[in-house]
Amino acid sequence: MSDTPTPPATAREWQLASRPVGWPKPEDFAFVEAEVRTPGEGQVLVRNEYLSVDPYMRGRMSAAKSYVAPYELGKAMQGGAVGQVVASNAEGISAGDHVLHFLGWREYAVVDAKAAVKVDPEAAPLSAYLGVLGMTGLTAYAGLLRTASFKEGDSVFVSGAAGAVGSQVGQIAKLKGASRVIGSAGSDEKVKLLTEEYGFDAAFNYKNGPVSEQLRAAAPDGVDVYFDNVGGDHLEAAIGSLNRDGRIAICGAISVYNNTEPAPGPKNLARLIQTRGRIEGFLVGDHYDLQPQFVEEVGAWIRSGELKYRETVVEGIENNLDAFLGVLRGDNTGKMIVML
Repeated sequence: MSDTPTPPATAREWQLASRPVGWPKPEDFAFVEAEVRTPGEGQVLVRNEYLSVDPYMRGRMSAAKSYVAPYELGKAMQGGAVGQVVASNAEGISAGDHVLHFLGWREYAVVDAKAAVKVDPEAAPLSAYLGVLGMTGLTAYAGLLRTASFKEGDSVFVSGAAGAVGSQVGQIAKLKGASRVIGSAGSDEKVKLLTEEYGFDAAFNYKNGPVSEQLRAAAPDGVDVYFDNVGGDHLEAAIGSLNRDGRIAICGAISVYNNTEPAPGPKNLARLIQTRGRIEGFLVGDHYDLQPQFVEEVGAWIRSGELKYRETVVEGIENNLDAFLGVLRGDNTGKMIVML
């Protein structure tokens, strides 16, 4: 028998109380006690140990139609989580197993077994399955190698490069033979991290001057691939530095997530005609067929020490909201994780 803890009658969770306008405010959320249910047929009860907070969650707080359903008002929000099964009513998953699922923002979750993935705490730290070996890692892998059609010898520019996705994009590009990798970040400390720990060839602090000028200085021969996590002036700068047949993969646009009015688009889109450039958006959910290949290749790089990663860990579910707002502010280095 596994020595799994007995679940309590109630546990804490974060709910969306009202839809934020502009920057989310504490009063838009409610931190409440909720009943811990017994799992039904084909379900498991999970005591969450680590929770993920990510920029895309801001979009789910809006009622606007998007690629994923909005959070429901008065109900627990969702997000990546990993924890231990404390009760199982499903074949193939037993009490004591650890699983990855998407019912975060709460201490206990009743999860459909088909929506849970068993993970091995011996193979990697549990928190890694929310980041470097999880959705953010696969996002980096698929976006660079499939959407942006990266090839050996390419020059690559990554925005938001010290974040969970961006830091992995740059390292994968280097490991796959990029001729030059350039990153942008929001502090001099993060810039130093990119060049000294992650192996970027050049990096700059976008707050220190116009992005277009800093990019031209860092990539005088232009860029073949731009991996966009930011949007705005970064996208415009990348178009301005794009080489012939350059590719741009649009992963996110964190610079505009809290805007109350639509942000203007790049003024230099016509340059794509001259460069025969391509811009393509992507969602990680369309690329789960790459998961086995991704885990095998990236897992080997992590074990060998060739691929490095950072986590910013916030302790306590009561601080889940602060951790999420910190991601929007850029407070995190690498993946932002909440440890329960």
